[in-house]
Amino acid sequence: MHTYAAAQLIGTRKAQCDATAVRTVNGARAFVLLDGIGETENVRNWVRAAAARLARTAARRGDAEAGLRAVYAAYAAERDRQDSYLREHMPKAAAIVAVSAPGRPLTVAWCGDSRAYVLVRGSLRCLTADHNRRRVYPPCFLWSKGGSRNQLTSCLGSADTDEEVQAEVQHPAIEAVTVPAENCRLLLASDGAYEPHHDAGHHLSDYLTGDPAEAAAHFTETAVALALANDPTHADNATALVADLRP
Repeated sequence: MHTYAAAQLIGTRKAQCDATAVRTVNGARAFVLLDGIGETENVRNWVRAAAARLARTAARRGDAEAGLRAVYAAYAAERDRQDSYLREHMPKAAAIVAVSAPGRPLTVAWCGDSRAYVLVRGSLRCLTADHNRRRVYPPCFLWSKGGSRNQLTSCLGSADTDEEVQAEVQHPAIEAVTVPAENCRLLLASDGAYEPHHDAGHHLSDYLTGDPAEAAAHFTETAVALALANDPTHADNATALVADLRP
């Protein structure tokens, strides 16, 4: 039985611009999910290559944050991304990466609003905090919806530094967490996969049963069905990667 699997649906988008990748180097296994901004073939192709690049780099370094920072810096250094006009037209994506290795803690790093969860002994915990305007301007009495959850404040492909992002929105360009190694189920999900569940008030753990392939498929299929039930004209790309981890 495979210990990990991914599933994705295109929804009503013109192209599938989410991508996943898994790479193992010297026992360190990197799990990556990217959610591309836009729905063009150019974004789709870039996201697929970027996901593979991030998985290779994170696995080689054996650490999620080190891998993501290296790839983020490499894209940020591209000449076109240094140009204030051209950078707006370059492909970008919300990125999440987790690295697991025997005898080591689980490391997770992200930029954007793709999320990582761990299911431990029936309890589901979200490890990430979204990089979007809703985090900067949370719902309150005077503004019930808060800032837009669809407007990212950080992403892979940006040229902004930690300091620049921190000064503008009070969080760095990249954040990371370390989780003690233990038996758990890891979920990486794009916003098109987790948002419909949250909007419907679902307990996400209810959709993570079965083997990883069954759980990933159930999670994404239900997400798209919920999105279409709410608005028959729109369902985002939905992608989930599920992995069973052992310490």
